[in-house]
Amino acid sequence: MKAILLQEYGLPAKLKVGEAPKPVPNDGEVLVRIHSASINDWDWGLVRGKPFIIRLLYGLRKPKVRIPGVDISGTIEAVGENVSSLGIGDEVYCDLSECGFGGFAEYVCVPKNTAYKKPGSLSHNEAAALPHAGLLALQGLIHKGELKSGQKILINGAGGGVGTLAIQMLKPLKAEVTGVDSGEKLEMMKSLGYDHVMDYKKTDFTKTGERYDLILDTKSNRSVYKYARSLKKKGIYITVGGTLPRLFEVLILGSILSLFTGKKLSVLALKPNKGLDQLTRLTEKGILKPIIDGPYSFDQIPGLIQYFGEGKHKGKIVVEIKK
Repeated sequence: MKAILLQEYGLPAKLKVGEAPKPVPNDGEVLVRIHSASINDWDWGLVRGKPFIIRLLYGLRKPKVRIPGVDISGTIEAVGENVSSLGIGDEVYCDLSECGFGGFAEYVCVPKNTAYKKPGSLSHNEAAALPHAGLLALQGLIHKGELKSGQKILINGAGGGVGTLAIQMLKPLKAEVTGVDSGEKLEMMKSLGYDHVMDYKKTDFTKTGERYDLILDTKSNRSVYKYARSLKKKGIYITVGGTLPRLFEVLILGSILSLFTGKKLSVLALKPNKGLDQLTRLTEKGILKPIIDGPYSFDQIPGLIQYFGEGKHKGKIVVEIKK
């Protein structure tokens, strides 16, 4: 089968388009013919071997993961023994980060409890954009952010996959939402329902004097003290991404600040696929629809990972593996 092969850490341009054996499902697994996949921060980190914790997890000198790729949507082509909940022909989608990656290929084997039936209201391209970013938004805002109706909320990195899905979850709750991203994305963000938008190159939201009930951060590019000052009394700051030093700063100093200020500052540890059923219900109610950058072709994946790392994309970068 055709696959993107990760043979060494480095720039995405070093990735190879090659051939890999077609997998065979073991007991409790299904074989998925992948229609679509999306690009994620997992891919950007895994390909480069950065931050260093990636190498600790997946190989110090050479990556143990042969085929990257996390978010997929496809059709079950075969099932292993002891699989009764899913069958051949079922359309499924999921996040592969908990079961070995492998999304940038024509086929992948997935544990039966990892594969969820694709929402009928979404195309494969849209469904592939949903698991990772959608669950960062869902778990960050609702499970950890203690979201309430009518709150004043800010999302940093609002024009990417997480932000474009988060705003759709927030609008039914009549929240007042501010989005921060690059100037090129502001019009798109307004069209999605952001009440206020900021170009981070022109305005530092931590210096405006505004205070928020909840901040969802995908960038973590400011001091934890600045984030704390931008929160209202008993406000909550959740980061879902950023550089490792900043994440550790929030993890360590955030807990100390929480003790003395009553404000909660923490890092979300994503639970892959937990809540996909909730995302499915939101799409079927017409509340949630992923914003797609693409779809692009399979052989463009190396360049698209670089494009993701530069933060120029709007919504989720999606690749069609099989049309």
